[in-house]
Amino acid sequence: MSTSDTSSTSPRPSRKPRVAVVFGGRSSEHGISVLTAGAVLRAIDREKYDVLPIGITPDGGWALTSDAPERMAITDRRLPSVPELAESRTGSVVMPVDPASREVVYSEPGRVPEALGDVDVVFPVLHGPYGEDGTLQGLLELSGVPYVGSGVLASAVGMDKEYMKRVFLSYGLPVGPFTVIRPREWEQDQAAARKKIVDFAAEHGWPVFVKPARAGSSMGITKVDDLTGIDEAIEEARAHDPKILVESLLRGREIECGVLEFGDGPQASVPAEIPPVTSHDFYDFEAKYIDSATGIVPAPLTDEQTAEVRALAVRAFDAVSCEGLVRADFFLLEDGRFVINEINTMPGFTPISMYPRMWQESGVGYAELVDRLIQAALHRSTGLR
Repeated sequence: MSTSDTSSTSPRPSRKPRVAVVFGGRSSEHGISVLTAGAVLRAIDREKYDVLPIGITPDGGWALTSDAPERMAITDRRLPSVPELAESRTGSVVMPVDPASREVVYSEPGRVPEALGDVDVVFPVLHGPYGEDGTLQGLLELSGVPYVGSGVLASAVGMDKEYMKRVFLSYGLPVGPFTVIRPREWEQDQAAARKKIVDFAAEHGWPVFVKPARAGSSMGITKVDDLTGIDEAIEEARAHDPKILVESLLRGREIECGVLEFGDGPQASVPAEIPPVTSHDFYDFEAKYIDSATGIVPAPLTDEQTAEVRALAVRAFDAVSCEGLVRADFFLLEDGRFVINEINTMPGFTPISMYPRMWQESGVGYAELVDRLIQAALHRSTGLR
């Protein structure tokens, strides 16, 4: 056998798995994603993994960024952004598009493209459209690169609040009243769209909440007390998504529960409660991220209520065919019933976010949580599942 034949059959030298942390993105939740990435980068065990931070700019460019978690923080009430972290304003990162190769390439005008090495798993800490909605997951499926979190279908359903609720209803999960204003309805007949909301409020009562159907972090949501606020609320929501969801006010307590996939299936964390926010009309973006309103972990519930909401969270996880992780949000109504509001397939993931706090209280610390998700993704094959 020739020397070259011998070398080709020799085992490749072992190396640490390489994790690409992909963050930022084109959605209005860009800054929240950067916050999450900073926390994840800080928590990843560098003795166990190599890390490649990749930021997606607000206009969709893929940038090689500095590995500087300390810069991914709120400063003077301002969220961080990928362009502030990019190592070059003109260079771009190209992910593999051939399942036979997992090599990431960096290119810059006037320079020979630089191979950055193989990526073994992607941790996509993107929130909102163009990242959390199945689009990035589809790219990674085509590339054959494993990734953290739910697949294409579950990510898409989890992003679209209308179809999420319809899936919940088909599985017998309790959902509050809602209606939808589709883009064509508003564009072709605004009077009919307003009447649809007024008729909904006449049946279920004012106020109503008008929100983008496919957005998160409480962005674009308006509490509407009467007919005079409808147009402004719709335009605010449409700034984030042309499809609008209208929900009735549910009077009760806000309860959240984390779900994490273990080897023997999904398990639920202890639940948390979001207490009423006195400085805001409701638990909106400013309350969550700028003023750092915090929840109560664990939620002050009876043993029976805790068991019920944990079971409902796992049922919601299974109903949407989720993988990896989910945060399920509920209302505990005044009559004692739980109603599911929504799930998040990539919830806020900073150490002070509710999802890691609930798991911390359940015995899984932040660094261990990150490691579990990476390990699960490494052992999960891509493709239809």
